[in-house]
Amino acid sequence: MDAYEHASARLRERDPDRFIADLFAPKSVRRHLVALHAFDAEIAQIRYAVSEPALGEIRLQWWRDAIAHDQHSGNPLAAALLQTIAALDLPKAAFDALLTARIFDLYNDPMPTMADFEGYAGETASVLVQFAVLALAGGDDPDAADASGHAGVAISLRRALVRFGDDARRRQLFLPRDRFDAGGVDLEDVFAGRPSDGLRQTLADLRGSARVHLEKARAEITSLPKTVRPAFLPLALIQPDLDRLKGTEPFQPPRPIPRWRRQWLIWRAARRGGS
Repeated sequence: MDAYEHASARLRERDPDRFIADLFAPKSVRRHLVALHAFDAEIAQIRYAVSEPALGEIRLQWWRDAIAHDQHSGNPLAAALLQTIAALDLPKAAFDALLTARIFDLYNDPMPTMADFEGYAGETASVLVQFAVLALAGGDDPDAADASGHAGVAISLRRALVRFGDDARRRQLFLPRDRFDAGGVDLEDVFAGRPSDGLRQTLADLRGSARVHLEKARAEITSLPKTVRPAFLPLALIQPDLDRLKGTEPFQPPRPIPRWRRQWLIWRAARRGGS
């Protein structure tokens, strides 16, 4: 198994939705998308894999050093990522910023404001969408920064909303605290798993924010070349995920969408040439 095959296997295991979406990219660039997204999935799971933040910081630093010095130390996922960075001439500073932003994941400090959340999403999710666009565009920049920015925020809000109950049990709040304060929600009630009308309304408002960013991303995507639209295929799952959260109590796990239907939603979006 070469480095890219390893990355593909890891992505299929950890983020099957993204794996399916990447299959719709041309074969010539598919491996680069897989490497980027397998790296993202690897970094995202660190907070669940370590027993204390310092251990997570060590892992993030390992990745920072590997990228800075082009040394994968036998790690096949890192080898695939480094090959992709070189092939696409991607800026290493952006990966350093991504890894720095991910330090937030390791601690229990709440996300302060929506502006902070959007900044975090920009440095983590949006930048990877933009890199996928560059790969699909053959290294050219089709002016997709706004589409990538809104897409990243929508993806990040959807992820935080889906995981809200699990994160609350860990005393973590990835959603912006100012929205909870504005709704009169006590975070100790959140961490204790006590629902309230204020909490339900706050989560509904945040789902609305995710929809706003989703629609803004889709509006921007319509002006982009069709060749880069596979980068945005995961957006096809956001509205269905938000819909299933609507009828779910705050701390209950949302009813899962069957795997076959998630694959069909991505396939339909690909057939339509968009998100």
